[in-house]
Amino acid sequence: MKHAAIYKWSVLAVVLLAAGVVPLPRRGAQVRIGSKKFTESVILGETLRLLAAHDGLDAVHYREFGGTRIVFDALEAGQIDVYPEYTGTIVHEILAGKNLADEEAIGRELHTRGLAMSKSLGFSNTYAIALTKKRAAELGIAKISDLKRYPELKLALTHEFLDRSDGWPALAKRYDLPQRDVVGVDHDLAYPQLLAGEVDAIDVYSTDAMIHRGDLAVLKDDLKFFPRYDAVWLYRLEAVDRYPRLLAAIRQLEGAISEPTMRKLNDSVESRERSESQAAADFLRTKLGVNAEAERTSWATMVLTRVGEHLDLVRRSLLPAIVAGIALGIFCQRRRRIGSVVLAAVGLLQTIPSLALLVLLLPVVAALGYASIGEGSVTAVIALFAYCLLPIVRNTFTGLDGIPRGTVESATVLGLGPPSKLAEIELPIALPTILAGIRTAAVQNVGFATLGAIIGAGGLGQPILSGIRLNDVPLILSGAIPAALLALVLQFAIDGLEWAVVPRGLRGDSLR
Repeated sequence: MKHAAIYKWSVLAVVLLAAGVVPLPRRGAQVRIGSKKFTESVILGETLRLLAAHDGLDAVHYREFGGTRIVFDALEAGQIDVYPEYTGTIVHEILAGKNLADEEAIGRELHTRGLAMSKSLGFSNTYAIALTKKRAAELGIAKISDLKRYPELKLALTHEFLDRSDGWPALAKRYDLPQRDVVGVDHDLAYPQLLAGEVDAIDVYSTDAMIHRGDLAVLKDDLKFFPRYDAVWLYRLEAVDRYPRLLAAIRQLEGAISEPTMRKLNDSVESRERSESQAAADFLRTKLGVNAEAERTSWATMVLTRVGEHLDLVRRSLLPAIVAGIALGIFCQRRRRIGSVVLAAVGLLQTIPSLALLVLLLPVVAALGYASIGEGSVTAVIALFAYCLLPIVRNTFTGLDGIPRGTVESATVLGLGPPSKLAEIELPIALPTILAGIRTAAVQNVGFATLGAIIGAGGLGQPILSGIRLNDVPLILSGAIPAALLALVLQFAIDGLEWAVVPRGLRGDSLR
């Protein structure tokens, strides 16, 4: 049939696009609860989810978002309805520069943003500086001002603490601290470094379970630098207007959690005695008399669920990227001057750190009205799509450009027009090189997709993040090994596809 090859490529492109953009049915929820990437925040989020569910609300918990700015922006954009926060963080990080003197002023500022703050949950979780008791005894350090005598000490501080207005720069200025060997680390990785003696001091949260289990000495804040960090709920006013039972659940938790209780809950999770959901359910039963059912998921179900979420991220980013990447590669080869700009642009995209790209895309996606965080996050899909482009565009360009001129001229002599020549001659010859680019993009995509967990997109990054937080190597491997196997399966699948569709002679050339 005339133009059969053109139809074949066109149908293939349509099928790939359709398979990539068709969304899977997702469970809708009345209430969306967020939490940050540390144990206490996850437990609190799970506590409110169980309580809201017990009160008849359909609630979902998006756990372990990257940091304060990400989760607050998600709340303000309406991507979540409520999450646990701390008053000191609200004043000195989220609303820094507003000069808010008291809770009334905080409430007025939040109200202008369609938000509100609950009363304290009953405990304060302040920042503190900690050393091992052994190291503190060796140096004779008991309070923060004692650090002035040891400028050579090595400090490992969380990235957020290094940048906050109530963080390291202001603390060092207030105490006139001389330390210069200060590095930024993830909060969950700081404890192992401290216990291994690789650093001398770290910043901690005062309710961290590791303070007791790691036998650490918390330095006295003798100049009373740190403000109170009372745990509260930040929530959207329109959410509690729609669901008054959510507000009732929030108020039920006000004043209900003491500092020892919170520390005990953190310890029960980090010692792996209970999951966050089980700890939350135990608290509700013993303290509030609420019999909420904890989420119980077997290891196999958890892994299969995460693999499904991971494949969905890969599907929605890789398949459209294949179509767009091949189209851009053809364009670059046909229009070389503009094509060089396109190649430079997709190369530039590849150089942007993945975490930075996710954070940069969040407000853009939210402003467009799409789901920027959580399950089905468009932000994660767009970022993965961008990272897939370079190898596919570059290899398509290279594959087409490497076809001998005589072959192309022979097709012209046979009377084939540009579309027919492309579909019947050039693309089949370039196919091995194009598939090599797709193979590279697919393997990279599986690895990058683990970062989607930082914005609640799920996938195999979720057990990796949880495992790092809980220092649980088997849990880390529960995400890492399936991700590696998934990359291998995709690679073998593309190898098999190449073996099936590429003529033997061309396939042999590509392997040499």
